[in-house]
Amino acid sequence: MTKKGKIKGLRKRKVVDKGLFVIVCIMSALTAVPLIAILTKVLIKGIGQINWSFFTKSTPNTLDAMLAIQAGNKIPGGIANGIVGTLIMVIIASIISIPIGILCGIYLSEKKQKKFANIIRFLSDLLQGTPSIVIGIIIYLWIVVPTKSYSALAGGISLAVMMIPLIIRSTEETLNMLPSSLKEAGLALGASYTTTISKILLPSGFGGIFTGILLAVSRVIGETAPLMLTALGSTMISWSLTKPSSSVSLLIWEFYNDPNLQNMIWSASLFLLIFVLSLNLIAKRITKKWRIS
Repeated sequence: MTKKGKIKGLRKRKVVDKGLFVIVCIMSALTAVPLIAILTKVLIKGIGQINWSFFTKSTPNTLDAMLAIQAGNKIPGGIANGIVGTLIMVIIASIISIPIGILCGIYLSEKKQKKFANIIRFLSDLLQGTPSIVIGIIIYLWIVVPTKSYSALAGGISLAVMMIPLIIRSTEETLNMLPSSLKEAGLALGASYTTTISKILLPSGFGGIFTGILLAVSRVIGETAPLMLTALGSTMISWSLTKPSSSVSLLIWEFYNDPNLQNMIWSASLFLLIFVLSLNLIAKRITKKWRIS
């Protein structure tokens, strides 16, 4: 190839490279447009209802909301019952799912080629792809029907079932990223297998594991379908594990079905978005701090 041909080919590659770069930038911007539009809409329509009582009082009834709207005032009350119920059910789900998910993730990482490990991995992936409404139906048959009561406990268990496969996968992938020399060094120094796992591998992979847990929490915190069949909802703040409980996502659904409370949808959605966004930012920060080199 002549020198002139090489220069021409180089120019062509530069043009193609710049063209692809522009296309990628445009596509990235188009991807961000819906997200920005949603956040802007929720922020504009939801900020007006935010006040102290929004976080400290229970859901108002239809009559109070209708009278407030006719008088041109803010709807009285808030989503305190949903916030309390959400926190209770997420704590229950975390207590159940975190130990199970981490232990299963350790087993899958250490026994990669075992047939039983492959079965667990397949079932975990299958469970992760199961629609949440199906999980809600199963927990309804397992917990609600035998106990003859909707409850925060049943709601927490349904969320735990959804969290387990996410924690399993994040734990397994994090441990697989760790250099094998860590385990070899621990065993060479005389530490037992259990001590090596608990004192060396898990602390080394803490960032990735904890990030997976936070992402699992942010994944289930906005679920509505399984809670409709297990927790049912409550108009009052309930601290009991054996009685019906509400959640922010359930309240959004209830507000949608009541014309007089539909203004509360935006405020509750704004709270949920900010809460989930905060969890994701914390996860990003932890990932950056505990990055596995």
